[in-house]
Amino acid sequence: MPSETSSPIERELESFERLTADISSRFSYIPVDQLPDAIESALRHLVETLDVDRSTVFELTETEEVVRTLHFWARPGVAPMRARDTEALRWYLDRLRNNEVVRFGDLERDLPPEADHERAYAREVGMKSNLTIPVFVGGHMVCALAVGSFRRSRDWPDPLVERVRLIAQIVAAALLRHRQEAALRVSLGIIERLNRQLQAENVYLHEELKSSHHFDEIVGNSEALRLVLARVEQVAPTPSTVLLLGETGTGKELFAHAIHERSPRRQRPLVGVNCAALPAGLIESELFGHEKGAFTGAVTQRLGRFEIADGGTLFLDEVADLPLELQGRLLRVLQEGEFERVGSSRTIRVDVRVVAATNRDLEAAVRDGRFRVDLYYRLSVFPIVLPPLRDRIEDILPLLWFFVSHYQRRMGRHIERLPRVAMDALQRYDWPGNVRELQNVVERAMIRSTGDVLEIEDAFVRPRRPPASRPADRTLAAVERAHLVAVLEECGWRINGPGGAAETLAVHPNTLRFRMKKLAIVRPTQKKSRA
Repeated sequence: MPSETSSPIERELESFERLTADISSRFSYIPVDQLPDAIESALRHLVETLDVDRSTVFELTETEEVVRTLHFWARPGVAPMRARDTEALRWYLDRLRNNEVVRFGDLERDLPPEADHERAYAREVGMKSNLTIPVFVGGHMVCALAVGSFRRSRDWPDPLVERVRLIAQIVAAALLRHRQEAALRVSLGIIERLNRQLQAENVYLHEELKSSHHFDEIVGNSEALRLVLARVEQVAPTPSTVLLLGETGTGKELFAHAIHERSPRRQRPLVGVNCAALPAGLIESELFGHEKGAFTGAVTQRLGRFEIADGGTLFLDEVADLPLELQGRLLRVLQEGEFERVGSSRTIRVDVRVVAATNRDLEAAVRDGRFRVDLYYRLSVFPIVLPPLRDRIEDILPLLWFFVSHYQRRMGRHIERLPRVAMDALQRYDWPGNVRELQNVVERAMIRSTGDVLEIEDAFVRPRRPPASRPADRTLAAVERAHLVAVLEECGWRINGPGGAAETLAVHPNTLRFRMKKLAIVRPTQKKSRA
C-alpha cells in the first residue's frame, strides 16, 4: 500500500506497478477469444489509474494518413477518437512512424511551432494533455497507445511514461497473439478446404481411371483433322470458353483433354461431367456441391465439380441436356466465377476454364426455348466443329492400327494384316458411330481373330449405307437410335457385364439406360409359346 507520506507521483507509480502486474498476469492465461474484452478492461483501468478521460489503442500503416481505432475506453461525455481526426496531423503521425513518444501537458509550452495542426485539433476537441506511445516489433508498428485528459492538464514524467510503455507492450503482444490466432484459423480453413478439394480430386481421378476410354493421342493426318487441331492450338493457351460440336463418337472428350494439356492450367485437373448421364435432380449437386443435410441422403458435405476443377478445366459433356432451371446458375459461374453449394448461402469463388460439348443443334434448342440464348453465346465464344469419321476417310486405317496395337497388348494377340476387301469395306462405310464405333469394330475383330490376320465380321464387310429414299433416318437421333438397337440386339439386350451393350458401346450402363429412355428404345416383348 502507498505510504501516506509518499508524493502524488510516487503513489501513482505504485498504483501502476499493481496495474501492470495484474494486466500481465491476466493476459498470460486468457483464451484468445477473450482478449478484445480484456484489452478494453485494461484501458478502463488505465484511465482510472492515471485519472485521465480516454485511452485508445490504434494502428497506423506506413503509407496511410489516417489511423484505425482498435480498442478504446472513455469516460461519459468524452467522444472516441475518430479516424478522420488525424487526417491533417502530419507532425503527430511522423513522430509515431519514427518510433517517438508524443506527449504534451500544456499546448503552448510542449508542442513545437510545426505542430500547429495538432494544437488546433486539441483545442477543437477540448484535449488538454496527451501521451501517445508507439510499439514496434521487427521494425513495424504493431499499434500505438494514446491516453488523453480533457478535464485538466497534467504532466508525463519519464518514470510514468516508461510504465505506460510497458502497458502498451503488453497490449501489443495481446494484439499480435490475436492476429496470429486469426491468421492461423484462416490458414487452417484454407488447408482444410484444399484437403477436401484434394480428396475430391483423388476420388474423381480414381473414378476416371476406372472408366476411362480415351487414348493419349489424336490419331490421323487428314485435312479435316489438321484444321481442327490448328484451332485447338489457337485457343488452348487462352482462358476462353470452348464449345466442341460434333456427332456422337467423334472424340469430344479427347479434344477437351488436348485443349487442357496445351493450356497453362495443365498442372491442375481436367474434371468432366456428363450432363445427360445424371438425373435432373442430381446435376445441381454434382456441379455445385451440397452441404450436409441439404436434402434427403446428403449425410456429408460434398464438393461439386466446379470446386474440384478450381484452377483447372471443367468439361461439360452433352451440355444441351442441362435442365433449363440450372442454365442460369451455369451462366453466373461463367460470368462471375461464383456460386453457392446446395443448402448454403455462402458464396464460393472459383477460377475454372469451361470446355463444353454437344452433338445437338444448340441454335435450334434456343429457338425452341430449351436453351438460354445468353448461355449459348457465352459458351460459343470459340466453337470447334469436330469432323465425322466419314469425312476423314484417310484416317480410318491409322486409327484401326492404333486400336489394334492397343488391344493386342491386352489380349495377347499379334495382328499383321488386314484383308483388302475388309479395308475397302471400312473406307466405304458411313460410320454413324464415328471413331467410337470403329474402336468397337476393332475390338470385336480382335476377339474373333486367332491368327495374324484381322478378321472383320462378314456382316460388316457388306456395305450398310442408309438408303437415300429414307432421309428421316439420317437425323442424329435416328442414327443414334438405330445404332443402339443394333448393338443391343447383337448383345441379346444385355446391358451390364462383359460383352454387354454398355461395354461394347464404351459407355457407363446408366448412360446407356438414359439414352435408351430418351430415344424410347424398349426391348421387344417375347411371345410365349403355347403348350
